[in-house]
Amino acid sequence: MADDLCLFAKDSLNLKPQKKNPLVLRMVVLIFAMVCGVYICSVCLKQIGGKTTERLLNVQVLERPCDATNIEPSEKPYVHFPKPKTFSRDECACNPVRYFAILSTQRSGSGWFETLLNSHINISSNGEIFSVKVRRSNMSTIVETLDKLYNLDWLTSASKNECTAAVGLKWMLNQGLIQHHKEIIEYFNAKGVSAIFLFRRNLLRRMVSILANSYDQNAKLLNGTHKSHVHSPHEAAILASYKPTLNTTLLIPNLKQVDDLVTKSLEYFKSTRHIILYYEDIIKNRTKLVDVQDFLRVPQRDLNSRQVKIHKGSLSSQVDNWEDIKKTLKGTHYESFLYEDYKL
Repeated sequence: MADDLCLFAKDSLNLKPQKKNPLVLRMVVLIFAMVCGVYICSVCLKQIGGKTTERLLNVQVLERPCDATNIEPSEKPYVHFPKPKTFSRDECACNPVRYFAILSTQRSGSGWFETLLNSHINISSNGEIFSVKVRRSNMSTIVETLDKLYNLDWLTSASKNECTAAVGLKWMLNQGLIQHHKEIIEYFNAKGVSAIFLFRRNLLRRMVSILANSYDQNAKLLNGTHKSHVHSPHEAAILASYKPTLNTTLLIPNLKQVDDLVTKSLEYFKSTRHIILYYEDIIKNRTKLVDVQDFLRVPQRDLNSRQVKIHKGSLSSQVDNWEDIKKTLKGTHYESFLYEDYKL
């Protein structure tokens, strides 16, 4: 019995240490792997994030609006890259477009002048858009109309299939232009719209043209059709056969009214980028058309029109009461209108 106890004690003293639990080792290895994995992932994410940012930046650069680097800084406010909703400009997308408006009065040669501009392959002038009253009923409708026009979404016969470099309209002073002049000037300056003033020096000839045109609206001398502009000498001769009688009592007040309207418009819009033209000057000197093309920054071309002038020659042959008109204007500021002449 004692021997057994001794053997038991020896065995107890000579026991080998127990092996470490494999589960603990596995946990240590797993934690180490996780730490390494987190570190590696963080490094990779930084690199991937940097590349992604670069890609995003590259995409942004590609989708940025066109930039005309060869345009002078002072000219950039007047350069635009419209994105029409109704069609795609395709290869013309980065072709710069300038906005303009022909500001004039009725029977001052603006219709003829506009046909000259539209004969240029890169210019689109869309006529008297604001002759329709609802479009000029308030400033909101005016802005809506102008935005559509300058975005190249106003489609008329003047719209070009080629790369349009200048787009605009013909706008008479009495078509909401003076009434809303403050807001329109703000719009012009904000949008970079250039104004082309076109007036007639001889306001007496303009008055004769207005009266004759007004008469034909009712008489319809051309086979029952009214035409404000004609394309043949025969049609022009028929319309010129009517000789209006001018009211000499109202003659000077009427001339002064138009004169004041022109002066007022020039004063109002002097803060805009503009050029001032006169019908008679264009007729006498066609280099004025070169000045207009330079003003619009379009390539210079020979401009032409199919329109034929209606009233030619001296004023004495165009009115019915010439002697009364002479007496009324003699010694006044407007006497020179009696004798000024030009050939077309």
